[in-house]
Amino acid sequence: MNWLILCQLSKIFMIPDTLMDFKSKYGAGRAIAAPQIGVMKRIIYMYIDKPVVCINPEWEISNHEKMEVWDDCMSFPDLLVKVERYKACTMQYRDRDWEKKVIQATGDLSELLQHEYDHLDGILATSRAVDDHSFALRSQKHGKGNYE
Repeated sequence: MNWLILCQLSKIFMIPDTLMDFKSKYGAGRAIAAPQIGVMKRIIYMYIDKPVVCINPEWEISNHEKMEVWDDCMSFPDLLVKVERYKACTMQYRDRDWEKKVIQATGDLSELLQHEYDHLDGILATSRAVDDHSFALRSQKHGKGNYE
């Protein structure tokens, strides 16, 4: 096995540690996409109730109703971006054992899956801002509740 493949594998194994390190430092972080740490693979790692690895995920809209949310991202830890997301989506993927899995998501989980899937395609929340006034610093808004 050449060193490039070994390097990629070692980065893939670092994905859970990277998420947990971020969570302990910033008090937030539910998921991370492999491209966020330089691994150009279609992998999403989530830790909400338990660890979930989504390999080659594909999502589809379950409901065309949308919602506006203040999105945060590990790529910009102090930045919040108001984006529009679908209220419900379905994600199909393979798990670590290469078993087919499906997640039916609504609300916050739907937003999270769409956010992480965007990273797989090189799209950041900043590209999805509702308008030019849809940016806020978490540090300036902390404790003020609503960012509107």
